[in-house]
Amino acid sequence: MTETNHAEMNHAEVLALFDRRMRLEAAPDSPGAVVERVGDVLRQTGGGPDAWTGVLWSDLTEDTADAAIAEQAACAVEVGREFEWKLYGHDGPADLGDRLLAAGFEPEPTEALMVAPAAGLLADAAPGNAALPEGLRLRQVVDPAGVELVVQVHSRVFGSSADRLRERLLARLENDPDTLSMVVVLADGEPVCAARMELYPGTGFAGLWGGGTLPAWRGKGIYRALVAHRAREAAAAGYRYLQVDASDMSRPILERLGFAVLSSTTPYLLVP
Repeated sequence: MTETNHAEMNHAEVLALFDRRMRLEAAPDSPGAVVERVGDVLRQTGGGPDAWTGVLWSDLTEDTADAAIAEQAACAVEVGREFEWKLYGHDGPADLGDRLLAAGFEPEPTEALMVAPAAGLLADAAPGNAALPEGLRLRQVVDPAGVELVVQVHSRVFGSSADRLRERLLARLENDPDTLSMVVVLADGEPVCAARMELYPGTGFAGLWGGGTLPAWRGKGIYRALVAHRAREAAAAGYRYLQVDASDMSRPILERLGFAVLSSTTPYLLVP
């Protein structure tokens, strides 16, 4: 593939590349975790008590889906913690979501799987473009104090506890800091926006996560500036594509920046 911008990106080819490198060939995302294939399902288990556990990829049919779901539900009971089946809109069979629901899995809000070539965003990502509003300052997060600022924004924006997020980010800073980039935007020393980027070595993809802005600061170009900042970082590190699981709020902004919707993704959760 030689695409360099949104208009030329072959959506089907990039989605197939995403499925192979980011799902089927996924590496464990935390210390002690194990990625293993069980029949036509790939799952991650193990790791610490806050490690993500669940299904990364599957290749099921109407004849094999129910047995595979039952097997993974039994695994959730065995590990004794929240288990997520990350379902994508192009996964088969077509009624896999209904089958998960019937087996006791509960769906979270659906998001759009969006991808853009990092190089295609560099015009907007040039240092003189997509700048932060006057008076705001960008801070790179490299220590526990910075993680607390990220967690503070997350709690205020999303209205939920960020205890698990805090533990995961602290563990990443300690064990694998080179594949995680976090930034906060400060106004008079107070955090008003935070975002992070996950780098997936060997895949060509970098993931944008956690972009959240306090309500009073929305509509001022901060989110756009942080996308531009991370695009520069990803391109400089040799990553070809940026990937986002985008909410309905983020999707229009990302589409204007050049991201394309390749599929959808819905977390189905089972809590033993």
